[in-house]
Amino acid sequence: MQGTRFLLFPFAVLYDGVTWIRNLAFDRGILKQKSYDIPIIAVGNLSTGGTGKTPMVAYLIEKYKGKRIAVLSRGYGRSTRGFIEVMINDSASKVGDEPLQIKNTYGDTVVVAVCEKRVDGIDKLLATYQLDLILLDDAYQHRYVKASEYILLTSYDKPYFNDYVLPMGNLRESRCGVSRANSIVVTKCPVDITQKEIMGLYEQINPAPEQRVYFTTIVYAGYMVNAFDKIALTALNERAATVVTGIAKPVPFLNYLKTFTTIVHMEFKDHHVFTAPELAIIGKENLVITTEKDYMRLKPYEFKNVYYVPIQTAFIGENL
Repeated sequence: MQGTRFLLFPFAVLYDGVTWIRNLAFDRGILKQKSYDIPIIAVGNLSTGGTGKTPMVAYLIEKYKGKRIAVLSRGYGRSTRGFIEVMINDSASKVGDEPLQIKNTYGDTVVVAVCEKRVDGIDKLLATYQLDLILLDDAYQHRYVKASEYILLTSYDKPYFNDYVLPMGNLRESRCGVSRANSIVVTKCPVDITQKEIMGLYEQINPAPEQRVYFTTIVYAGYMVNAFDKIALTALNERAATVVTGIAKPVPFLNYLKTFTTIVHMEFKDHHVFTAPELAIIGKENLVITTEKDYMRLKPYEFKNVYYVPIQTAFIGENL
């Protein structure tokens, strides 16, 4: 692996140079950013994925409950382009699995939309709705919008300070991009993380005086659910299950399910689009457990044997 990274080093230098010039152009005002009177919170990361952006957006929706909130996402993995307001009955192929997950969870209490050009998306939302707050999902590198607040997520298992710029590693820009963050959140920490570990991570992050650092863990529900039924995981009683995942980092989910039953894992890449043969296999399994994000892509097929386990973000110590 180290040898491969060494071979990719020249390409990483080139990529880093391009992103550095782009960021400098925004910082110097050569590339223009648009500001808004309404508060806008951008949630994102330096890496290519797997840091828990959607659960963090859900946490913020709950935090600001009572306000008129819109969530704007690129809608990664969708087959469409342009601005689309997400409706509960939309398909993941039309609007993306993560925006559809948020809409299915919060319904009409939150406006959800997708648009690859965030300025256009914000302008259309503000022309249509009276809003108090807009949450930008996965928008840390989308600098044409000047957000009011930037929340940077980095995962416990692969923090940005131990990673490298693409293609050597998984960083979309260099580590110095952390300087734009108002808050830095270390996600997916073990529930039993020690204070010593927390302090070690804090020291490695070495935040600026105006930056705040937080630590979160994933809390899985004690049940699985689909459009037809809801079952406690304790009721599995060692009943074998096929676990289907199309997410960046499935290991914590798998480990959680193993505490309840024996599993067989069908693993796919993040945002995977299921083929007809794969759907036929899934439909024939006795019991399939998946993530909520993956369920959004399986929901249209109305499999009664497919369930998902809801998750949420929980802060360790001080809350954001």
